Amino acid sequence: MSYHSPQSSKNEPESNSQIIVIISIFLAAVILVILLFNLLVNGLISIIPLELEQKLGAVIAPIYEKQALDSPQQTTLNQLLDRLENKLPPEQQEHNQYQVLYIPEDTVNAIAIPGNKVIIYQGLLKKVDSENELMMILGHELGHFAHRDHLRSLGNVVVLRMTIAYFLGDASIFKSIIATSIKAISQAQYSQKQEKQADQFGLMLLDKTYGQVAGSTDFFHKLSKEQKSNLDFLASHPAPEKRVKEINKLIKENKYRLGSVTLLPKTLNY
Repeated sequence: MSYHSPQSSKNEPESNSQIIVIISIFLAAVILVILLFNLLVNGLISIIPLELEQKLGAVIAPIYEKQALDSPQQTTLNQLLDRLENKLPPEQQEHNQYQVLYIPEDTVNAIAIPGNKVIIYQGLLKKVDSENELMMILGHELGHFAHRDHLRSLGNVVVLRMTIAYFLGDASIFKSIIATSIKAISQAQYSQKQEKQADQFGLMLLDKTYGQVAGSTDFFHKLSKEQKSNLDFLASHPAPEKRVKEINKLIKENKYRLGSVTLLPKTLNY
């Protein structure tokens, strides 16, 4: 009579449980590494010196400057931006000189890029009906600069590489990340928290400039009605209906006053 040991069958469940434990530990380690990497990059962004940002801007901004149109529209946009700059907290005015680059394309979008440049596309300008509405958009982009969101939009790997390059004194790396940076900027998607902070900043500047915040939600109201024709803006920003609700909530919380809007300067009318 033959005899079969039951030992092997008893070990099978134990082996399976060991594999599950090993896989769980591995996945937990991967998640931990990703979290630590994100924390590292976020920490770096908060301490990145202005000199490093200027160096990055020096290689990225010229790409957009070639597309920009030196025109009455660009001049007027910069005059409006100057008015907002004068309302910035002192620490954000120091060493910072912001500039609008006006690009004559039908894209409906506005972008903050390294080098303190705000990109305004003609397509966006055609949607705007008042000065206040436009100033809210410009103030929102200044909010991204204030919170350094424009650097976060480049992606963790790019930020880490350029920080290492800066401290090693390797200028060649800056040129090598141009293509990656431009792609990251064009596809940038800010978190809801980042957008809310930028909207809050824009409202603050709007109130300081006009003494009230009329027009702050007008642009987003229009977008919500024309969503199919504004895919560029919607791809990189939260849903406009939710945006309007959040802005109205901020207006109520901060007890901002609503008055009348100012007409757009003639050079910006389409």
